[in-house]
Amino acid sequence: MPNALAAEVFSLAIEYYREDDGRWLADIAALPGVTAYGRTKKQATAAVQALALRLIADRLEHGEALPGPMSVSFVAA
Repeated sequence: MPNALAAEVFSLAIEYYREDDGRWLADIAALPGVTAYGRTKKQATAAVQALALRLIADRLEHGEALPGPMSVSFVAA
């Protein structure tokens, strides 16, 4: 029998792009609109992860995500 507390895992791939002005753009294609800039790749990563977590929280609050425990991980592409 499966563990009732097993979390569904969401791995969100982060894609990076470098702008001509040197800024980094981080994007999560699985979550449309979740894109963030940073002066460094590290700053862009932190900003896009925070934005993704805010979007997931909003969906949970509005019943748009699967109920129950979940685990979210980010994978740099």
